[in-house]
Amino acid sequence: MYLLYSLLLTLGFVLLLPRFALDALRQGKYITGLRQRLGNIPALNTNGRRVVWLHCVSVGEAQAAQSLVRQLKEALPNVSLVVSTTTVTGQRLARTIFREQAAAVFYFPIDWAWTVRRVLRRLNPAAILIMETELWPNLFRIARKRNIPVAVLNGRISDKSFGRYKKVRSFIARVLNDLTVAAMQSDQDASRIRELGLNDDRVVVTGNVKFDNAESVADEKLTNTIRDRFAFGDGRPLLVAASTHDPEEGIVIEAFRKVRALHNQTRLLIAPRHPERFREVASLLANSEFSIALRSAAPNSNDALADMVLLDSIGELGAVYRLADIAFVGGSIAEHGGHNLIEPAAHGVCTITGPHTSNFAAITKALLAEGALVQLDNANEPAAELAQAITQLLSDEARRLHIGERAQTVCESNRGATNRTLNLLIPILSAAQPSDRNTRLSTIQTVTAK
Repeated sequence: MYLLYSLLLTLGFVLLLPRFALDALRQGKYITGLRQRLGNIPALNTNGRRVVWLHCVSVGEAQAAQSLVRQLKEALPNVSLVVSTTTVTGQRLARTIFREQAAAVFYFPIDWAWTVRRVLRRLNPAAILIMETELWPNLFRIARKRNIPVAVLNGRISDKSFGRYKKVRSFIARVLNDLTVAAMQSDQDASRIRELGLNDDRVVVTGNVKFDNAESVADEKLTNTIRDRFAFGDGRPLLVAASTHDPEEGIVIEAFRKVRALHNQTRLLIAPRHPERFREVASLLANSEFSIALRSAAPNSNDALADMVLLDSIGELGAVYRLADIAFVGGSIAEHGGHNLIEPAAHGVCTITGPHTSNFAAITKALLAEGALVQLDNANEPAAELAQAITQLLSDEARRLHIGERAQTVCESNRGATNRTLNLLIPILSAAQPSDRNTRLSTIQTVTAK
């Protein structure tokens, strides 16, 4: 099966080469970091310190890892941390937020056996930590053979992934049992990874570290800069549409048009999920009847007057949530499983989501149970439904504030995942004989039993 996996990975790479080339010419999307993706990562000077390799696929995982990285470095200051990402946007953000903690930030290698071996020879890591649940068969297998512990942290398995993995369950079970431990977000995630074949004694429910990290990703200085430039907070209501996908921007603009008919001072900030769509969304906004401003443009006097602002930047959304009266989190009308609801909720912002939230099912359930979230139905007219929800919230300030307060309370009550994860990791990373797999498994079982 591993040979078949490697052959399919190679075939997929070859078949997608024309797309990679086109995207590289347009955006530099895949060609960036190609040498590192082939295993040619920079040499490290660790001064004899043990290396811990943390992988964060993209922006969301890198942001989620901040509190964990900070506390891990405080607990184990002699560890040399290196961070990898898959996406270009994740790489840019990781280089910024981990610049003081990480000895190196590089692109994750393509999961061929020879590229994996090349990276492992260069890093010689004492442990590999994978944020959320990216399964890399060759990496996991080779790491196990070299007695390198591999831990999934803040793990989750979406409905879509679960269904896909079940089709190749026997292979996935082999991949999963190369893991040393899986620290999962919820009981459902833990149950799913057990059903896929991971031994029960390697599964721990630690909660979602995003609850611990939501407020820390916001930069107060950056918030003030954006507030001052665009005159947010001057009494005009601000709707933030975050992490949007096609066709959600058009739906949001149509909803905004309906809202303005009743609340004509309302303003809109749109933050598309993918940077490669910034130009497309800018064109869409420019073709509306509303005045617009771009975050990426040079500041000018019209910024404070703009009806709509495009946040065409990376890593600034957390700073913007503090300014919002209402937030709509995208990927939930378009069927992408939704995006992070915790960030606006942690700031006490009244938040709206669409019906498709499978990627954040546990969080959605927790917020809905406490009346701390507005969820749209699976309606045929999403723009009208979204407009109605926003209009009602703007007309009922007490309800809007109450929902935001309840959301903040839910976030506060769910904190602690970072500490639970560290309690699991530190004994493993501090083991007297780090190459002894049986010692590490015994340590995991002891921590799990507590």
